[in-house]
Amino acid sequence: MKNMTRVLLLALVMVLGFYSCKNQEETKADDSAIEIDRELVVSMEDTGIKIQPTMYGIFFEDINFAADGGLYAEMIKNRSFEFTLPKTGWVEPNSDRHSYNNESGFLSVIKYSDEGTNHNFARVVVKNDEGYVLINEGFRGMGVKEGAQYDFSVDAAKRSGDIQKIKLQVIDSLGNVLGETVVSPDSDSWKTYESTFKVSKTEMRARVKITFEGEGEIDLDMISLFPQDTWKGRKKGLRKDLVQLLDDMNPGFLRFPGGCIVEGRTLARRYQWKKTVGDIEDREILVNRWNTEFAHRPTPDYYQSFGLGFFEYFQLSEDMGAEPLPILGCGIACQFNTGELVPMDELDPYVQDALDLIEFANGDTDTPWGQVRADMGHPEPFNMKYIGIGNEQWGPAYIERYKVFQEAIKSKYPEIIIVSGSGPFPEGDYFEYGWEQLKQMNAEIVDEHYYKPPEWFRENADRYDSYDRNGPKVFAGEYAAQTVAIASPDNKNNWESALSEAAFMTGLERNAEVVHLTSYAPLMAHADGWQWTPDMIWFNNLESFGTPNYQVQKMYSTNPGTDLLRITENGDKIIGKDGLYATAVKDVNTNELIIKVVNTSGQNQNLSIQVEGGSITTNVSVLTMGMDDLEAENSFEDPLKISPNGGSATMERNILGVTIPAQAFSIYKVKI
Repeated sequence: MKNMTRVLLLALVMVLGFYSCKNQEETKADDSAIEIDRELVVSMEDTGIKIQPTMYGIFFEDINFAADGGLYAEMIKNRSFEFTLPKTGWVEPNSDRHSYNNESGFLSVIKYSDEGTNHNFARVVVKNDEGYVLINEGFRGMGVKEGAQYDFSVDAAKRSGDIQKIKLQVIDSLGNVLGETVVSPDSDSWKTYESTFKVSKTEMRARVKITFEGEGEIDLDMISLFPQDTWKGRKKGLRKDLVQLLDDMNPGFLRFPGGCIVEGRTLARRYQWKKTVGDIEDREILVNRWNTEFAHRPTPDYYQSFGLGFFEYFQLSEDMGAEPLPILGCGIACQFNTGELVPMDELDPYVQDALDLIEFANGDTDTPWGQVRADMGHPEPFNMKYIGIGNEQWGPAYIERYKVFQEAIKSKYPEIIIVSGSGPFPEGDYFEYGWEQLKQMNAEIVDEHYYKPPEWFRENADRYDSYDRNGPKVFAGEYAAQTVAIASPDNKNNWESALSEAAFMTGLERNAEVVHLTSYAPLMAHADGWQWTPDMIWFNNLESFGTPNYQVQKMYSTNPGTDLLRITENGDKIIGKDGLYATAVKDVNTNELIIKVVNTSGQNQNLSIQVEGGSITTNVSVLTMGMDDLEAENSFEDPLKISPNGGSATMERNILGVTIPAQAFSIYKVKI
C-alpha cells in the first residue's frame, strides 16, 4: 500500500529529472507515473559530522612535464645551460660539433669561477656577419598564439670585439619568422636586457632562433621567453589555462611538490625546498627523478629549473583559496630505487628544514626565513596549517625518523597538523605495520595511496566504514583507477575509470568523520612528454582539457557541502547493490540539500528519494554525466565529450522521483 501511494503521488507531478549527455538518450520529466525501482530516504537530522573544507583538493607533482614545459610558462629549455649535458635543448645549425673552426662562430659552456647555485654560462664567439645562429627547441616545441605578446630577457656581458645586437626570432618548422625582437648589449659586465614583441601566427611547435650582429665574444645566461598572458598577469608566471582548470575545481588544498619527487632516487637528488626560493637565477637546477624511470618513456631532457618553487606553490594555494600542504623528505630516498638512509645522528639538518619551512610560511618578517618570504614580495604570512613528513616510505626506518620530526615540530609549533604516511599500498604488511605504529604515536592524519583496477574502486566504496572514529584521520592522497596496470603506458582516462572513482568517492564522503582530505593523482601530463598514465588533465603546447576523471573530481569538489546526512534504502547504506551508490550532504552556506547518486549498472534505475525531517522547496537542479561507452575518453578534439549537463526536476511533498540513466553520475540540489 505504501508503494502504491507513492506511485499515485508521483503521477501528479513532473517526476523525472532532466538528463542530457552525448551518446545517451535524453531523459525528460514526465506527467505519467513510473514504476519505482528503488526507494531511498534522506534524513535531515543532524549527524554531527562535518565535511572538512579540505575534503577535495589537488595533488601536484612534477611528473609528465607538469612544471617545466607545463604549469611554469617558461618556453626556453635549459635557459641557463645547467643540464648535465649543458647544450641540451640548444642547436647550432651552422656549426660542426666536432670542430671549433666553424666559419660563423661557436658556443662554449663555461663554469663560473665562484661557487654558487648557478654554475654555468655560455660564451659565444661570433667570427663574422654571415650569421652565427643558436636555436632553442623548447619543451617539445613552443606554443605561440597569433596576436599574443611575449617577453624576452637575457643576461649578457660583452667580452671582446663589438657585438652590437642580439636578435631573437620565433620561427616555425619551415624557418618562417612569426615574431622577433632585438636587444643591444652595451656593457662588459653582467646586465639583464629585456624586450617585448608580438607573434603573427599561432604555432604548436615553434622554436627560438638567436642571431648576432657584429663580431666578438659575448657571455650569455638566463635566456628566457614567457607569454605576457600568464595567470593573474604575473611576469614570468604560470600558464593561465592550466591554472584555470585547477581553480575551477574550487580545491580545498594544494599538496606539493609530490610524490616520489620529494624523496629522489638518491638523497643527493632529493627535493630541497630552500633551493627553490629566492631569485630565480639562483635556484639550483636538478635532474628530474622521472627522467629515465620508465623504459617505455625515457625523457633524459627532463630537469627541474625550480622557477615553480615553494614560494610559487604557496602563492598559487593562496590564489585558489586552498590550504597549502607541502610534503618534505624524511631522510629516506625512494625505497623503490635506492632506499638510501640518512643515519639517525645526521638527521638534524632534515628536521631543521621542516622547522625553517614553517618559519618561511608563517614567520614574522623579523625572522630569517620570514624575511626571505617578505623579500620575495609577500610580507604577510601564508598561514600554513599542514605539513607532510615523508611520501611513500614504509617500515621501521620511516617510523623511527618520523618520530624525530613529530617531536621537533610539535615542540616548537604545536598548532601545525602533521601528515604521516602508510606506504605505497592500501593493504599488506607495510600498510598494517605503518598504521599500527602511527596509531600508537597518536598521529593526526595518515596518507593512503591506491592505484587499482576500476572494479576495486567499485568494490571498496565501504573501505572506511569500519575505520576507528577515534584514531588518526585519513588523507586519501593519491588514487586513480588503472585500466591496465599500475604505471602501464596503456592506461586510459576512460569513462569506466571515472565512473568507478565516482562510486568510490561516495564512500569517502559518507565517511567524512574519518576522511578529511582526498586527491586524484597524478594531476597533469604533457601529450608529448608524459611518463605515467592515467592523468587528470592533459595538455600540449597550446591546449588543455580535463579528462572524465577531472570532471568527476570537479563535480564533487564544487558541491562538497558542509554537513553529512544519512541516505538509506530499507535502512541500509547504499553501497553498490545493483550498481547504485549514494551520499547526501547539506550546505549551510548555500542552504541546500545535495544528493550524489552513481549508477554503475547497465540499466536505468527509477528512484524515489524521500526527504524526512526537514522542509525543502520544489525546484531541483540536476547535474548529470554519463556515457553508454565505458571506453570513451575526452580528447583535444572533443574535450567535453564526457562532461556534466544541467537540468531540472521537481519535488512534490518532499519526494523526488527521478530516473538515473545507466552508467551515470548525478547530483541533485534543492534549497532547504
